[in-house]
This record gives sequence, C-alpha cells and structure tokens, in this order.
Amino acid sequence: MGTKRDCEGQPLQLTPQDTNTDTIMAEAESAPSILSIFENFRDELDEHHDRRERIIKKSRDITALSKKIIFALQRVRATNQPLPPKIAQENQTRFDQIRELFEAVVPEQLGINGWRYQRQISAGIQEFIEAISFDHYLRTQTLITHAECSAHMPPQILVSEEDYLMGLYDLTGEMMRFAVLSLSSGNATAIQTTENTASESEKSTVASSQGGIVVDLRAMRAGFEALSVPPRHSMFRDMGKKLEVMQNSVEKVERAAYGIVVRGSERPSGWTPDLSAAVEVSSY
Repeated sequence: MGTKRDCEGQPLQLTPQDTNTDTIMAEAESAPSILSIFENFRDELDEHHDRRERIIKKSRDITALSKKIIFALQRVRATNQPLPPKIAQENQTRFDQIRELFEAVVPEQLGINGWRYQRQISAGIQEFIEAISFDHYLRTQTLITHAECSAHMPPQILVSEEDYLMGLYDLTGEMMRFAVLSLSSGNATAIQTTENTASESEKSTVASSQGGIVVDLRAMRAGFEALSVPPRHSMFRDMGKKLEVMQNSVEKVERAAYGIVVRGSERPSGWTPDLSAAVEVSSY
C-alpha cells in the first residue's frame, strides 16, 4: 500500500485510526474471494464424503448378495457337475443384481477415483470373488483365474491382485465347510477313495472326476505359504490372519478325511466321522 501525501506532495503522518481503517477496507475487499475458496473446499469435501458413503453402501449390498450365493452353493453335494437347476437359477438372479451394483459404482470411480475409493469397494470385490470362485470350483473343480474374475465385472472396476488373493483365501474356508458337510452326511466324494479291486486307470479316472478336495486344499495351502509379501505391503496386515485360518481349514478336512480312509474299514456301515474334536476354525 502506497504512502499518503498532502496536496503539496509531502508525506502525511498516519494516525493508528487511519491505519486500522485502511486494513479493514483491504480485508473487506479480499473477503469475498477467500470465502469463495473455502466454499469450494466445503463442496469438494461434501461431494467426497457422499461419494464414499454411496460406494460403501453398494459394497455392503454386494457382500450380502455374495454371501447368499455362497449359502446356496453349500447345498450342493457334488463337484465337477452342473449345479442343480433351482440353485443355478437363484444364483444367476443374484449375479445379475451384483452386476447392476458394480455398474452403478462405475461413475463413482472414473479416473483417479478408481484408486481413491478402491478401499471402499474392496470388501465387496473380495466377497464376490469368493462367491464366483466357489461356484466355479463346484462346476469345474478348478481354480478360477484373475482374468476370469475380472470378466465377471465391468471393465472399469479395478480387480487388484490383492483382492483376488484375499478372495481365494476365503474360498478355502468354504471348501472346508463343503467337505465337512459332505463327510458328515456320509458322502465320501469329498476325498479320493476307490475300491481295492479297481485298476490303476480306473483309480486315476475316479480321482480326476471326483476331485479330492483334500488334494486341492493342500495344493492351495502350498501356494499360499510360498507367497512372499513385503511388510510394508497393504496386503501384509490381513494376510497373517487369513493364512492361519486357511491352514486350520485344511487341517480340519485332512483329519476328517484320514479318519475315513485310514480307519474306515474298522467302522460299522453308515458311520460318519466325529468332527467335534477337530481344529477350531475362526471366521473373519
């Protein structure tokens, strides 16, 4: 601010009152621009929180529908076969609803927002991967790939490798429940067993057709235990818990299967394994 001068051009001595008046006038002139800046900040924050809550709500809806798909699949008692028509129809309706929810999330995650809100949609993606991988395993008795998981979602939805692996960790728990329910109901197709009179070719055919969930679970456990994740990786925090639960799930199925295979000839007809003393499995 320039120095005030009189009519002859000589500088004037400003009193404190004059200085305060000039300051107030300058602040009054700049106040509208400052207020508009903070109003923009407020609008951006409100928009951010609203978008975040919308994505979280859709993620919870996806999680709820995925759990219903898993519950329906647990009623199946055979692998490597088409699903029963009623269950397949029920789940297809839920898959369509989940697809619509993912489509609704797409406008919220355009551009850089795809990474900004990845954590909010991640739980729903992991639960959905658990559902489609369980459905895929029961129908084909193979493990679904990352590319196949991505194909079940809109292309704009980011399916990270972390979400894919976390979903497969949870899949082992559903495979354990499926195997235990099958063994408890007297269905021994959850393990690889053949008659002693069968030839080697017949044994291999039965093994490949019936699957052997124990063998598949042990192969998955070996793969997960071979993973090396840096401590600073975002996946490292949850992987320890999921790895322990996965190991307990495999051990529980192994004990139930060994009880039938090793001691099965000593059991009376119609006997089913007592799983009350098996490894306690936590749920996350």
